[in-house]
Amino acid sequence: MGRVSGGRRWIAALAALAAVCCLGTVLVFAPGFLSPDSLDQLRQAEGRTPLTDWHPPVLSLVWRALIAVTGSIASMLVLQSLVFWGALWVLSWAVWELTGSRAGSLAVLGLGLTPFVLTFAGVVWKDVHAAFALLAACAVALTGLRLRDTGTRPAVRWALLGLGVLFLAYAMLVRKNAFLAALPVFVLLVLALWRSPGRRTWVTCTAALAAGFVVPAAAISLFARPLQTEQGAQIMLDDLVHVLTVDELRAADVPPALRDRLVASARECARTGALSDAYWACYERPADGLRGDSGEITSLWLREMGGHVPGYLQYRLRLFATLLFETDYVYKAGITRNDLGIEVAHPQLEATLGTYVDGMATDLRWLFRGWFWLAVALVLSVRPGRGLFAMPVRALGISSAAYILGYLPIMPATDFRYVYWPALACGLGVVLLWAGRGTPPPRPAHPAATTGRPLPEQQPADAGGTGPVD
Repeated sequence: MGRVSGGRRWIAALAALAAVCCLGTVLVFAPGFLSPDSLDQLRQAEGRTPLTDWHPPVLSLVWRALIAVTGSIASMLVLQSLVFWGALWVLSWAVWELTGSRAGSLAVLGLGLTPFVLTFAGVVWKDVHAAFALLAACAVALTGLRLRDTGTRPAVRWALLGLGVLFLAYAMLVRKNAFLAALPVFVLLVLALWRSPGRRTWVTCTAALAAGFVVPAAAISLFARPLQTEQGAQIMLDDLVHVLTVDELRAADVPPALRDRLVASARECARTGALSDAYWACYERPADGLRGDSGEITSLWLREMGGHVPGYLQYRLRLFATLLFETDYVYKAGITRNDLGIEVAHPQLEATLGTYVDGMATDLRWLFRGWFWLAVALVLSVRPGRGLFAMPVRALGISSAAYILGYLPIMPATDFRYVYWPALACGLGVVLLWAGRGTPPPRPAHPAATTGRPLPEQQPADAGGTGPVD
């Protein structure tokens, strides 16, 4: 009884520590650090500008709902801080229950205070939302791993699946390329809830994930009706003005006005040394943005890139190498100057945070480089250890590597926020690898689980590969 009571006290202590850290995050970042992208989505949330799909509109819609309920734009900061520190607390709880290691459980919470994680923890960005949603899904998975062999009722298992799918679906809705990171986490979720899931279980879980993504996406399209901006043409524009020569652009079979804009953009990018993000850095944007040009840009890209494969590969590899070895924008300071009258609530706390992050980024630069987190991700994928957390560690490594490598053909810039989820996930993977050292790996599934034979009474009825779905 004393040990149980002591365990509960430790879990409560972890919860109190997480609550203090959550409150501190809200105070330091209040009312939420806002970049131009964040301010654009806030204006949409408040109805000042029309809802668009340049950034996935789900963030603006959630923000709109929060403002309607609370009357404060800071409600988004509070929500993402609660999700972040709540997920870390649940993960620390799972580590404590599975290993009995107080140091391991504290290390999980300590991850949230590392400079490469804390830097963006209160910035209202889709990259941050996707990372925190994926982290929350991992917390659900480790909760399932903790409860899997304790005789948990099937209803609880399916409820956990639904919660995990909710977080994964939001991650994919709020960040278009997050599906590359979400799929390994989804596999982890299913394998953590069922020791040896059968075909029907996999089909049901996959259908739940698909529905969790498709239904909200369709509802947003049908009812919110965001303005179509054709943002995808931005990547093709980068390729055209950096791969084709000025003479080739001047001879392009496109309307004269677009041809002039492409030629001027290529020259301006060359003059300023802008390697990417040509739409914002070098392009003379028409009043309708890319909507009027997107069709012609897409057609020109399809016609030209096939004949410029070496140049295209060289450009994309150069840009990707810049993300890996010259990763930029490691800290978002405060709130971009705006006409909404929004300012940082506590400038001294913001300055302290900036000193901490920028100082560590100077002293330990490799913690803010893409190459480092890609290397860690590959190591975790290949060598996850043999302890209790081998499966989560491998899933986090694969998720991180897939997310970074997925930017090779679509990367618009070289910001650290594009490596934010891998940094968070790999940091968690390293902590789990360390905390799980010396712990025995999970016992293999009962043979009856894959043969269809009757299971012993103590074995969950849904652990088998051919049994009925609960």
